[in-house]
Amino acid sequence: MLDYQFYKREDRDETIILLHGMGGSSKIFYKQIRLYQESFNVLAIHLPGHGESPDIQYYKEPFNYDLVVGEILKTLDTLQIREAHFIGISLGSVVIHHILQTHPDRVKSAVMGGCVTRFNVYAKTLFHIGNISKNFVPFMWIYRTFAHIMMPKVNHKKSRDIFIHEAKKMKRENFLSWFKVIGQADVTYKHVQEQSGGIPKLYISGQEDHIFVHKLLKDIEGDKSARVLIIENCGHVCNIEKPEEFNAASLRFLREHLAGVEVAI
Repeated sequence: MLDYQFYKREDRDETIILLHGMGGSSKIFYKQIRLYQESFNVLAIHLPGHGESPDIQYYKEPFNYDLVVGEILKTLDTLQIREAHFIGISLGSVVIHHILQTHPDRVKSAVMGGCVTRFNVYAKTLFHIGNISKNFVPFMWIYRTFAHIMMPKVNHKKSRDIFIHEAKKMKRENFLSWFKVIGQADVTYKHVQEQSGGIPKLYISGQEDHIFVHKLLKDIEGDKSARVLIIENCGHVCNIEKPEEFNAASLRFLREHLAGVEVAI
């Protein structure tokens, strides 16, 4: 069973599932959880190899997005959650896309921050360098390097530091397994638009998310069920860097799909 924290209230029927980024934990949602609890049950899940969830070596089958989604759905089944609203940051958004492709019936709506649909040439080059060096340099060196490249500005420092601090808790084997899988992020979005039907999606990205935001905007063109909010002077981890804007937009969107009334983002 995956490690999780479930903030449940008996007077709440709807549940939000929170999925963190690579190397992160539920702590990256510290600016959101209390606010979301006002209207929803909140389930924060630690992905395999994070928090107290099983190490990736625990699984006998190949580690891939199908396995990750299967483990998340097992957790939901155990807690008797049939459908939920999903919120993911970075890697969490990649996992949500795979759920939308493979199990859209489990998703009521989705909010994806710092969303990754595919990598540009620059990012692919970085991953290639990381793959070459991963067997003879400390994994935290790779993680820190990527964190500084993805979030290079002074205003990105807080989110960058939080992710580096949380990533120190990972085991090397778990990091390397995820490093291999996250490089295949493009396969998780390939059929999202055709498989997820009319499931409402809100994408929130920072204008300064220089590696991912341009590919995201191009990939979601034509998706009538998707809306986009680009936050100025903001980098990759927008829920930490600009929590007021992220919280207001995501909560309006989620409440809209509770009430069934369209609200301007």
